[in-house]
Amino acid sequence: MSPPISVSEVQVESYVFPPAIKAPGSKATFFLAGAGERGMEIEGKFIKFTAIGVYLEESAIPWLAGKWNGKTANELMDSVEFFREIVTGPFEKFTQVTMILPLTGKQYSEKVSENCSAYWKAIGIYSDAEAKAIEKFLEVFKDESFPPGASILFTQSPLGSLTISFSKDGVIPEVGHSVIENVPLSGAVLESIIGKQGVSPAARRSVAERLSELLKASDGSAH
Repeated sequence: MSPPISVSEVQVESYVFPPAIKAPGSKATFFLAGAGERGMEIEGKFIKFTAIGVYLEESAIPWLAGKWNGKTANELMDSVEFFREIVTGPFEKFTQVTMILPLTGKQYSEKVSENCSAYWKAIGIYSDAEAKAIEKFLEVFKDESFPPGASILFTQSPLGSLTISFSKDGVIPEVGHSVIENVPLSGAVLESIIGKQGVSPAARRSVAERLSELLKASDGSAH
């Protein structure tokens, strides 16, 4: 599949994120905005757990260009607002989380839920609707397990639905596994990866570097 926008693939450990992808639950073709690992320092050694690819719908570029065209990768990297606009912008997003080390669905979903709940409580938007969305999120993952090479896939609609899918064989399914309708949850999954306190500074930097170049090459039309 040729990417809608000219971008290169990104390799994280042994996993290669292709330049373009079709996402479950969406008719759009997405381009690779950036990719990087999620890891943690354990006893002085950096251990990588997952490889994460962040894809955006093509319309993201003209929408972001008005305000961010001409900014350097470092300026974008340091901007909380820029990444919030990626998360909340009126275009679809697709995130692929591929295991480097094995992980159970319970381990993964509990950590994501904890991060989301803490963030919502901090900004004062935690309500019954969010609590129910978290319950559903935990339910979707509770019986799953992910060996190395397996992926968790999130398709995020700007209307607030989060389509969750799984791939054990490297093939992206056409149809999603589950859909959760909740605007804060839909955005929080991506925010928890590339936001200011996100779990993958490497993915955040990759997105900043690649979008800085793409925005320079765009026509700079305002949104």
